[in-house]
Amino acid sequence: EALAEMWHKRIRTEMGFAHADEAELTKLFHQGYQGSRYSFGYPACPNINDQTKLFELLEPERIGVELTEEFMLDPEQSTSAIIVHHPEAKYFNIE
Repeated sequence: EALAEMWHKRIRTEMGFAHADEAELTKLFHQGYQGSRYSFGYPACPNINDQTKLFELLEPERIGVELTEEFMLDPEQSTSAIIVHHPEAKYFNIE
């Protein structure tokens, strides 16, 4: 999770709006930054088998990442996410 947050911060920096991130750590934990990062298996994208759609789109096999029969990423520390930069993007629970 920490690595995913680091990459999300880097993307916000490259897009030019990370300067608006909250400075206080507790506010960052409550989405004190622009955009959202959604991952399969979490409340906004609960169907982990939807990971196959992302695989078809990105073809991560090219860099050695594979999908197991249980829809988990291999190697184990691999992470996938859909990152939305819109200022009104927030986390939500689909169920």
